[in-house]
Amino acid sequence: MSAPEVPRPAARSRVTGSVDRRGVVPVSPRTAAALVLASAAGLVMLGWPLIVDVDPGSRMDPPFLFLLLMPAVLVVVLVEMTEGGMDSRVLALLGVLAALDAVMRLLSAGTAGVELVFFLLILAGRVFGPGFGFVLGVLALFASALLTAGVGPWLPFQMICAAWVGMGAGLLPRRVRGRAEVAMLMAYGVVAAYAYGLLTNLSGWPFLFGIGVPGASGDIQYVPGDPTLENLRRFVAYTLITSTTSWDTGRAITTAVAIAVLGPAVLVTLRRAARRAVVTGTTAQ
Repeated sequence: MSAPEVPRPAARSRVTGSVDRRGVVPVSPRTAAALVLASAAGLVMLGWPLIVDVDPGSRMDPPFLFLLLMPAVLVVVLVEMTEGGMDSRVLALLGVLAALDAVMRLLSAGTAGVELVFFLLILAGRVFGPGFGFVLGVLALFASALLTAGVGPWLPFQMICAAWVGMGAGLLPRRVRGRAEVAMLMAYGVVAAYAYGLLTNLSGWPFLFGIGVPGASGDIQYVPGDPTLENLRRFVAYTLITSTTSWDTGRAITTAVAIAVLGPAVLVTLRRAARRAVVTGTTAQ
């Protein structure tokens, strides 16, 4: 007579620590296409003054249609990434990090360039991957805008630029660890701080008609119809005078110092959370 069969436990999820290779939010080909579409739309929306061809001296109104299309594209990206593998734990983790980022931005408020929002965004993008970093950048800037009453036509520009910062951190080399990793993230934070200031300046620079900038000599205003290189030269001069040597430098220093001081401990904490959040399949025992 054969021994009675012992019932096997039901299959259960297996949580793994393989987050370093693919991130918490897996980026499928369709999601990657959505990210590329959102990034391309963002670049066109930011760079329209340099690429639109008009008659010299004529008035050119900004393409406000982009302000309506860009949030829609970002929503599509969020939907695509949610369908790609955001379970309840990942969504909860995303919500907590977005709230923390929003609170840190509220506390720092960009005073003298002190901006703490990129510190956590870069570390989270590094640990959880480019997809998670992109979504976190969008949500963190949107939540902080609600807290600081900063909702306006500039918000879509800030959201897409912050999304690129988080995504870029997730695309950094994965094998770097220890002090070299912290140094790499510090260097990336400095570059990202200056790049963010440069790109977001494009959203307001074309509308400075008749407005003088203290300390500026020469013409640094946008001139519709002028050659692209001439307008680009004016924009670079405008950025150097208004933000690069002040706000952007303060943001870069703040981000680098925060990563150097708090980065190692925060990376360990985030990686522990990542190992509990990533579900790769099911096993039966």
